[in-house]
Amino acid sequence: MSNRLKNKIIIVTGGSGLLGSEIIANILREGGFCINMDINAETTSDLSDLKCDITDINSINHSINQVITKYHHIDGLVNNAYPRTSDWGNKFEDIMFTSWQKNVDTQLNSYFYFLQQVSKHMVPVQSGSIINMASVYGIVGPDFTVYEGTSMTMPAAYSAIKGAIINLSRYLASYLGPFNIRVNTISPGGIFDHQSPIFVNNYENKVPMRRMGLPEDISPLAVFLLSDESKYITGQNIAVDGGWTAI
Repeated sequence: MSNRLKNKIIIVTGGSGLLGSEIIANILREGGFCINMDINAETTSDLSDLKCDITDINSINHSINQVITKYHHIDGLVNNAYPRTSDWGNKFEDIMFTSWQKNVDTQLNSYFYFLQQVSKHMVPVQSGSIINMASVYGIVGPDFTVYEGTSMTMPAAYSAIKGAIINLSRYLASYLGPFNIRVNTISPGGIFDHQSPIFVNNYENKVPMRRMGLPEDISPLAVFLLSDESKYITGQNIAVDGGWTAI
């Protein structure tokens, strides 16, 4: 442990999930204090877990105010939560327009509001690092052959939303740069989560490194971008994808 994040107060949304929990574990190993804002969390006295629905403006406001009241500042934010509708995964021709609208609202729009509210507390102290979690499918179109033989597909809203998050991050890097606030994006490739063996085999046969990603492939980059080691890096979208976007 090198204590690269010593004394830093860092919020991770969706920290109870697969990627979020590993990112939090790595932040803690590096000496940071992490606040897991998750709809499935139960609020603790030190706010290491803080129940928050990122699709609800009032819940966001209340949660951020709790952090500021207790700790007075926010040094880092990892926007990682991934809310979605129950019909997520429908094929393009079967997507109801109301479902499309709701996913854009709960994912993209909630990211915007969270970023806006957290950055308000970073601007006065002229310091902060923000990471938005995107995807390789915000960079390139899906290869639908990896889903052959399965019931899986790549939802259209996912590509649209993740692409928007990448460019919103570039906008904010430019806008917040004069205040010494850095904004970067991490775009993971496929992360193994006990998917269909057919899908895993299809994916691994295509990706240059011949394996799916793991949460521990992602979390070290998050720590680096939150730390002062990356103090001159902003506006970047970094793919951690085993070479997927290289081919």
